[in-house]
Amino acid sequence: MKTVALRYRAEHLLVVALAAVLVRTPEGLATAVARGLGFFAGAVLRIRRDVVDENLRRAFPGRSPRWYRSVALRTYRHFGGEVVSTFRLARMPPEERRARFRVEGFDRIAEPVSTGRGVLLLAGHFGNWEVAAVSMRSRGVPIDALVRRQRNPLFDGYLRETRKGLGTGVIYDREPLRAAMKSLRAGRVLALVADQNFTGDGIFVEFFGSPASTVRGPGVLAMRTGAPVVFLDPRREPGLRARYTVRYSRLPQPESDDLESGVRELTRAYTQRLEAAIRECPEQYFWFHRRWKTRPRPEQPAETSTPG
Repeated sequence: MKTVALRYRAEHLLVVALAAVLVRTPEGLATAVARGLGFFAGAVLRIRRDVVDENLRRAFPGRSPRWYRSVALRTYRHFGGEVVSTFRLARMPPEERRARFRVEGFDRIAEPVSTGRGVLLLAGHFGNWEVAAVSMRSRGVPIDALVRRQRNPLFDGYLRETRKGLGTGVIYDREPLRAAMKSLRAGRVLALVADQNFTGDGIFVEFFGSPASTVRGPGVLAMRTGAPVVFLDPRREPGLRARYTVRYSRLPQPESDDLESGVRELTRAYTQRLEAAIRECPEQYFWFHRRWKTRPRPEQPAETSTPG
C-alpha cells in the first residue's frame, strides 16, 4: 500500500510541476514542445501505437500506409498540445477565454435553459471536449459533467479542480442516477462523453461500419427526463494559440415513447453525428482507446444505420 501511495504522489507531483512550467512558458513555445512530446510518444516510444494503427485501418479501410502514419502521428501531436491548452485555459481571465472560442448554434443550448429546462449535451473524445464548458460558462449557462473517477485520487482531485477552473461542475459516474437527473431538472446542462467501449449492458450500433458497444445512459436520461439532446463538436483551429470552433446541433427526439426503442434511436443518431465529425478531422479523435473491443453476441446484432 505504501508503494502505491508513493507512486500516486510521484505521479501527482510530476503532473503539477509539468503544468506549472507549461503554464508559465509562452503559449506558442509550450504548445510546440507538447506537440513534439506527443510526436515522440507516437513515433519513437510507440505508446499504444498498435491500437491507434488498428483503429485507423478499421475506420478507414483501403488508405495508403503513408496516410495511416500521417494521421496517427498528427493524433499524438494534437493531444499532446491539448493537454497544455486545457491547463492554460483553466487559468485565463474569463474575457480572454471567451475570445478563444467561435461558437455556432448556441441557441440550441440557450433557448431551453432560458425557460428552466435542462439540456443533455453529448460529446465524443474529439477535438477538446474538456474546454467546451468555457463557451457556456462565459455566456452564463451552468454546466455539469458526468465523469469517471481517476484511479489516482490525487490526480483525480487535480483534474476536478481544473474542470472547475473551466466552469464545469463534476458528477461521478458511480454516483446514483438521481444526481444526473437532479442536474437536468435544475435547468443545468449535463455533459457526457459517451463514445468509449462499454463492457456492460450496452447497445451495439455501427461506428465506421463495425458494431460498437455503446453506453445506454444518455438515452435513458433523455427518455426519463424529456430533456433536449444536443451534440457537441469542439474542434481545435490551426495554429499554436488555443482557438476553437464549437458547434452545437440538436439531435432529433426519439419518435417512439417506448424506452428501449427511444434509447436505440438516440444512441444511433449520436454515433452517426460523431462519425461524420471525425471523418472531417480524423487526427482530432482519440484513437488510443479500443472502441471495438466488446463484440456482440450472435443474438445481439448491431443497430444498423438507415440512409439519410
